[in-house]
Amino acid sequence: MDKGRIFRDLHASTFVIPNPWDIGTARLLESSGHKALATTSAGYAFSRGLPDGGVGFEAMIHHCREMAAAVGVPVSADLEKGKGDSAASAGETIFAAEAAGLAGCSIEDHTGDPDKPIYEFSHAVERVAAAAEAARALKRDFVFSARAENFLWNRPDIDDTIRRLQAFEKAGADVLYAPGLTDIDTVRAICSAVSKPVNVLVVPGFTVANLAEAGAKRISLGSKLTTYSFGMLQKASREMLEEGTFDFAREGMPFAKLQGMFTKI
Repeated sequence: MDKGRIFRDLHASTFVIPNPWDIGTARLLESSGHKALATTSAGYAFSRGLPDGGVGFEAMIHHCREMAAAVGVPVSADLEKGKGDSAASAGETIFAAEAAGLAGCSIEDHTGDPDKPIYEFSHAVERVAAAAEAARALKRDFVFSARAENFLWNRPDIDDTIRRLQAFEKAGADVLYAPGLTDIDTVRAICSAVSKPVNVLVVPGFTVANLAEAGAKRISLGSKLTTYSFGMLQKASREMLEEGTFDFAREGMPFAKLQGMFTKI
């Protein structure tokens, strides 16, 4: 079974790809009926008590290997900027991702440097071209997504973002992704500017229906399931400390259901 091909075929229509942060959440989402999953760099970092960007590349690849092996559906990985800054390191990132059993991955143009957060245009394109070349060299299908990070780093420049995505498409990326968009008109403008599938990160107000109408093919949650879970845990903690009650327990997933789910695996 070529999970890369299965994953690629999903992009023929609009689908939701949730982002679990550990094996348990991955298996729960798979059991709910999702056809593919994606890792979340921030979600995994938070689960380890680290900030986003605080997990090293080798540790992240190990995590991805565990996630891919834990479920039967394709898993794509959020690999941040990849193994390093160079174009060659972007290609090496693809080889490492494929060896980990992933069906795809994303590499972004965010440098990790808060003073210069976005790679210079030509260098960003060189990195995407090297990653795309590596993906084409693999013996099995692999879906490579290229990310333009302007909107996440206080550079809401739609023209530069479209310019980058168009260049990434020309360089060979399979999927294009500009996280941080907050309105449907901007999503529509980006989807109209390229011919490859576009991934959109959800915000409140987006729906599957309005994103599909705007042209998006892949809809991801990023760290939102993680932050939601942490929010519910914080809410429960406050109830215990401030109210002295435990009513939050009524909203939890039944123990027996979780026990049965994981016993079957």
